[in-house]
Amino acid sequence: MNRYLLRNGRLLDPSQSLDRRGDLRLREGRIAELGDALAPDAGETVMDCTGCWVAPGLVDIHVHLRDLGQSYKETLQTGGAAAVAGGFTSVCCMPNTEPPLDSPALVREIYARAERESPCRVYVVAALTQGMRGETPCDYHALRRAGAVACSDDAFPVQSAEVMRRAMLGCAAYGLPVVTHCEDKSLSDGASMHAGTVSARLGLKGAPASAETVQIARNALLAHETGCHLHVQHLSTAVGVALVRFFKGLGVRLTTEVAPHHLLLTDAACAGFDTNAKMNPPLRTDADRDALTHGVLEGVIDCIATDHAPHAPFEKAQPFPSAPFGIVGLETALGCILHWNRQLPQPLEPLQLVNLMSTAPARLMGLPAGTLQLGAPADVVVIDPDLRWRVDATQFRSRSRNTPFEGWELTGKARYTFVGGALVHRGD
Repeated sequence: MNRYLLRNGRLLDPSQSLDRRGDLRLREGRIAELGDALAPDAGETVMDCTGCWVAPGLVDIHVHLRDLGQSYKETLQTGGAAAVAGGFTSVCCMPNTEPPLDSPALVREIYARAERESPCRVYVVAALTQGMRGETPCDYHALRRAGAVACSDDAFPVQSAEVMRRAMLGCAAYGLPVVTHCEDKSLSDGASMHAGTVSARLGLKGAPASAETVQIARNALLAHETGCHLHVQHLSTAVGVALVRFFKGLGVRLTTEVAPHHLLLTDAACAGFDTNAKMNPPLRTDADRDALTHGVLEGVIDCIATDHAPHAPFEKAQPFPSAPFGIVGLETALGCILHWNRQLPQPLEPLQLVNLMSTAPARLMGLPAGTLQLGAPADVVVIDPDLRWRVDATQFRSRSRNTPFEGWELTGKARYTFVGGALVHRGD
């Protein structure tokens, strides 16, 4: 087992309200010691982390790894490599594979394969309904026993309130969060971007903000009635933020996430028919983007998640209305969030950023991650907050290249990533 002593770093651990200079020892796959000027033991690799943040590995609870069935876009191996390059040590994979992850056998298969193939830890979000068709709830007890950490129909959100209510009751009975992409398909059918001035100018059909907010309200009301933990994925609208704030105030067990691209971009990015800016929910307006930022600062939005959605170049090369939704995000998320933070009038402290990208998402999904406590798994990221780099998709570890951030100059990147005490990425 590799043994490391990380010296002279800024130790950041929201789970302990820890923000101090010091050393961290990793031994036998665990956090072994934290202190000042620790003496190296025989056989230890000493790494100088001066000027760097030493934090719990980042946690992404919304990732599409495309296995099973779509390995031409991504695999457990390439997605895992992209994750650790971005500083992520744990990811939750979505169930919209081929076939969907709607059975205990498929959930166990992903875990078994990820153990062999992925350099990061992979947790399974299983399907909410059979075949992700939105008609018949799954066997949640069996899925939980197989290791599912939550259930979701992701990009195929349940349209029937009655089916959703039954699914929430079933998930609540077995302690499974219901993770949902909120979209009323009757309002967004055929749309390829946000409905607004940009879509009108481009002659493209747009989805109104209400396509998201109608389902947020419906699902929150059902969660209030059933007692289910509802987690709203990739919030994108100002009214959505207001609804989450309102329902949290009512005591609904409601959490939510926002993606870096919705904090940094607007529908103006679609102006040149760039399909790398096509995503669902779509990029929206300046007012929506500002509301999302305020939602993060207020704590209404609980965490950051990438919605990493790889697509092959030939798929994104189609005309805008025909191209698939989604972008890759694992390798750019950290740099993008640090870039977003620097633009704030009063930037968040590093400890708050680590909470948003590690400790909080781990807590929401009940994952054994997001902490540097003694004895915890040695899942650690060393971040150089001053490292300047240019986004170059040709250098991605991901199998896909669909990013709207190509060519952006960013500052801040994962220098080293450890999973279970093993050095799985070094960015120097």
